[in-house]
Amino acid sequence: MNKRLIFSVASSLMFARLKQTLVAAVGVTFSIMMFITLLGFMTGLNDMLDNLILNRTPHIRLYNEIVPNPNQPIDLSKNFTSSHNFIHSVKSTGSRKELYNSGAILQTLKKDPRVKGISPKVNAPVFFNAGDLEITAVMNGVDVDAEINYFFFGDYITEGRYQDLKNIANSVILGKALADKLLINTGDMVYVTTAQGERFGLKVVGMFQSGFNELDKATSYASLSTTQKILNKPSNYITDMQVKLHDYMQAPAIAKEYAVLFDCESEDIQTANAQFETGTKVRTIISYAVGITLLVVAGFGIYNILNMMIFEKMESIAILKATGFSGKDVRNIFMVIAMSIGFLGGMAGLLMGFLLSAGIDMIPFNTAALPTITTYPINYNPKYYLIAGIFSLLTTYLAGFFPSRKASKVDPVVIIRGK
Repeated sequence: MNKRLIFSVASSLMFARLKQTLVAAVGVTFSIMMFITLLGFMTGLNDMLDNLILNRTPHIRLYNEIVPNPNQPIDLSKNFTSSHNFIHSVKSTGSRKELYNSGAILQTLKKDPRVKGISPKVNAPVFFNAGDLEITAVMNGVDVDAEINYFFFGDYITEGRYQDLKNIANSVILGKALADKLLINTGDMVYVTTAQGERFGLKVVGMFQSGFNELDKATSYASLSTTQKILNKPSNYITDMQVKLHDYMQAPAIAKEYAVLFDCESEDIQTANAQFETGTKVRTIISYAVGITLLVVAGFGIYNILNMMIFEKMESIAILKATGFSGKDVRNIFMVIAMSIGFLGGMAGLLMGFLLSAGIDMIPFNTAALPTITTYPINYNPKYYLIAGIFSLLTTYLAGFFPSRKASKVDPVVIIRGK
């Protein structure tokens, strides 16, 4: 049968029941719109939360764990080789916090093509002096340029400039919550005391907020040289080596390799953030489940409308078949109706979903814990629009298939005789 004629008949049937057609199309539009908006908002929220952790977390962390030596002298004595030796209250002695031969490790990592960047770090427990009180905190001595390039440290600076950390000697950037406890402002002097009792004065050149208030209460940043000076250590004193890879999915395998190669402890990003990744996956699954449920509900709406249309158009179907339309032609007519509803409703839904997402993206979102976030996060990834478009066509196809097959089997003689 002529395709143009089939499309003409399908359009006539749709316009004859325009209200029902619009209701079905609106159902698809609403489902697609909510699917796009919900998925964009939830994945945008996931990305925001992920970035709070992942941007500041190395793909691989190399460090030296201080643990008691498992080989005790009594175990090495030949006199007790056949005995069960029970040793209580074993203490760690002779261990060092810093990485052994950190210079060679750094050079080896720089030559590894899998490594994107390295940021050496000195972790120093200190006491910040507030009058007669001492506030326990951690000072992170970092390579400022590497921290900015690979760990986006500049995104978390709320006051001051991160460049001052390397340009101004004996300077420090405090967590905002820590600065509030100390009643310190940018430009003031703050005094720290090391575990060895040494006291140093540092100039506060900025403040940062990581999004985790408890972390900000006990964290500060200084340059590598400043931290090494505070601890009275040489320039090769490094406690952590933070590694960024080109492909972070390789982190678990490479971390094991580095642990053996450098004879140190290593921790990959997947192990460090296992619980966080689980939460992200669960939220994403929920978003997809809700969105697909909306599309399925819209599909049932189209199915019911087409069923009612076929029931009401039995005479028209009988006349079509009596005038030469085959069962396949009748099936194609109702499939054209279903796919037209899915296509037009889907396109409108994609547009409305984008506009609604853009509207949410402009709503102010101000919180003291996340100063760099000014609006609600939305993810505009094109794949979500592609998934929504495919699902709208697939759902309407399935919704139209069974009613159209029913219409194709109508016997015109039975219908006309019954009338």
